Amino acid sequence: MDTDAACGDQAAAPAAAVDARGFVIAWSPGARRLLGYAPTEVLGRAAADLLAADLPAAARRCVAARMGWSGEVAVRHRDGHRLDVSLWAHPLVDARGTTQWFLTARAPEQPGRPRGTETDSTETAVLKDWTLAQLPIPVAIYDDKVRLVGVNEATTRVMGRPEEEMRGLRLREMNSDPLYEEIDKVQEQVLRTGEMVRHENYSRAPGEAREHAWSVFIFPLKDQDGQVHGVSAAVLDYTEQYWARRRLAIVNEASTRIGSTLDVTRTAQELADVAAGRFADFVSVDLLDSIVHGEEPTLDPVTGPVVFRRVAQQSVLTGCPESAVTPGTAESHPEYSLLARTLATGLASRHSIDDPDTRRWTAHFRARVRSIRQYGIHSVMAAPLRARGTTLGVALFLRHRTLDPFDDDDLLLAEEISARAAVAVDNARRYSRERATALTLQRSMLPRRIPQPAALDVASRYLPADSQAGVGGDWFDVIALSGARIALVVGDVVGHGLHASATMGRLSTAVRTLADIDLAPDELLTRLDDIVIRLDIEEGPTASDPNAHAAGEIGATCVYAIYDPVAGRATLARAGHPAPAVVTPDGTVDFPEVPAGPPLGLGGLPFESTELQLPAGSLLALYTDGLIEAAGRDIDQGLTLLRRALTHPARSLEDTCDSVLDALLPERPTDDVALLLARTKTLDADHVATWSLPAEPAVVADARKQASHQLTIWGLDNAAYITELVVSELVTNAIRYGGGPIQLRLIQDNTLICEVSDASNAAPHLRRARVFDEGGRGLLLVAQLTQRWGTRQTATGKTIWAEQSLPYAELPA
Repeated sequence: MDTDAACGDQAAAPAAAVDARGFVIAWSPGARRLLGYAPTEVLGRAAADLLAADLPAAARRCVAARMGWSGEVAVRHRDGHRLDVSLWAHPLVDARGTTQWFLTARAPEQPGRPRGTETDSTETAVLKDWTLAQLPIPVAIYDDKVRLVGVNEATTRVMGRPEEEMRGLRLREMNSDPLYEEIDKVQEQVLRTGEMVRHENYSRAPGEAREHAWSVFIFPLKDQDGQVHGVSAAVLDYTEQYWARRRLAIVNEASTRIGSTLDVTRTAQELADVAAGRFADFVSVDLLDSIVHGEEPTLDPVTGPVVFRRVAQQSVLTGCPESAVTPGTAESHPEYSLLARTLATGLASRHSIDDPDTRRWTAHFRARVRSIRQYGIHSVMAAPLRARGTTLGVALFLRHRTLDPFDDDDLLLAEEISARAAVAVDNARRYSRERATALTLQRSMLPRRIPQPAALDVASRYLPADSQAGVGGDWFDVIALSGARIALVVGDVVGHGLHASATMGRLSTAVRTLADIDLAPDELLTRLDDIVIRLDIEEGPTASDPNAHAAGEIGATCVYAIYDPVAGRATLARAGHPAPAVVTPDGTVDFPEVPAGPPLGLGGLPFESTELQLPAGSLLALYTDGLIEAAGRDIDQGLTLLRRALTHPARSLEDTCDSVLDALLPERPTDDVALLLARTKTLDADHVATWSLPAEPAVVADARKQASHQLTIWGLDNAAYITELVVSELVTNAIRYGGGPIQLRLIQDNTLICEVSDASNAAPHLRRARVFDEGGRGLLLVAQLTQRWGTRQTATGKTIWAEQSLPYAELPA
């Protein structure tokens, strides 16, 4: 083709120019040939007059926005017929800043003319070159060997190399980074499959100083027959969208990971774990020292140094080497420090490490200065841990590996996750405080030192629940009764927390009070049932307190046993409580049939007692349901494990307690557990003396002599005088106010016990005699001379007893 022919072909392209007002200002010969209008007929005329239909909506939007557009347009030929043409509209800005439009068109295909044989006009080719060159996103073209053919200016800037140096090279030959080899393989895949692939990565391009998030679109270049002759890659920088998505993901992760437990330290560590490596290189959490010690936060303004304690930290570096503080260490920070100022304002802030205020604070700590220099820390954020109007501590976020400083979006993210963590920390703090209070209350109401009576060897364990439900209301007690008898009690209040602990305290006190009046086990549980019902009514909702618990929410279970070492017999009753276990001296474990009875608080249903004969050396085990029902097992499985753990009679009670807990409890029990073990002893004839006396006044003197003689046998002559007075008074009262048969019994235990039984149910009353009264001084004298005295009902009448301490001789073995 010669030059003139080429010029003629280019001139034949339909083209026109339209000014900013929409009037035609230029008209090419090709446009005349296409539409039939001479230049004089259209110049100065509105371009809209040439349309046969309205412009498409997309075209109108692009024109309004002064953006280029291409598409099908219906125009009117000079002879009146409609013609659909392909139109390209290119905005051009003149020297005055106004926008004019350069229009090119393509005529409809002629029948028999091969598609794609049209020759672009010079103007169109130039515009296409401009488009590729000025496109703000990197674009590269590769041949069928995946070697670079051409790039635009944006690509040379990102790659940091001119086009001439890259032309003819594959990506892996331009850069040895594994990422470029990976993209090379993706391009080969596109060549084979002919399908576009999108590849995303976060990296630093050779010509960039910072890492970016890149989305690379690799698509095939095909001819008219669909054959792939090369590939093209367009690269979009979506760093802002990447970080926005990542921040949202961090917030979502924080909502699920932070606060997984009600432990203050672990919650703070979860905050540090979520933030470190995601948008910060090092994170520390410092709480007010008072908060760590369980105290309520102060609302006083910050007027001096503030003591913070490091509770958690995390880093992108193994072992947190950039930390200047060891976790658990308390530090005093001056009022101008970043932590103290954040505490005072309650606002998050970001700073350069070179800010004057920040430098002043870090200079106060030499270890921080060394860390900043060694690891290149350059940016810091401080976010308050503020919940329910109170600031509990401060979270610090540092950057040293990440080159970019923190920005406002990072600050918002730090505020968001710190606020979530603050609520979780406050919840954990409140729970820990309530649990500690409940546990302290509970332990204060349990026996601090288990008494070791001569009749029993006793060992016990109490384990509070290790769960979010809080401390429960389990308790146990060992109570000395009259006649060397011992009461064993184990109970369990329904519910957890302070209310359950307080209810437990009231019930355990009630049991001790009822035990002091020597009630039988079934009678004691009946009285205790009435007390629970009354407590439930008194603590129910009222007009002044409608938010109190509903009626029926206070309840408990209990087992109460009395062991008599003289008779070698135990009397038991239970109220909805697990049955006790009995281990005989030969190691046989049995769960005796003790009537269950209803739980305390139901009312109206009876309780029954059972008597068990226990040989010396027998083991009685009382426990709460948390022991046998731990780990979700059913009662039968728990009892089987308990039987197996108790089948070792030769072990000490302390070892047996440990074995039982090891065998039945998981590492973190979800319910309280109380365990009480008692190994029986008996008081033989060498420690007990009994006489049956007729109901005659003359027998009093004989009773004194027999008692005195027995004390001589026991080596307790020093107690004879007081004992004779006690025997004389109690026997005289039995003869005068009671009735036969009368029994006198002396028991040598940890104390010297004198008991007189008669057939009357009438209990004596202590009173002070007036000057001229002949009676009324006897019981007062007994009360003053003995350690304690009392009365108890029996099946045939009553027993009056008095105890003396034994400093005079060795206590019985």
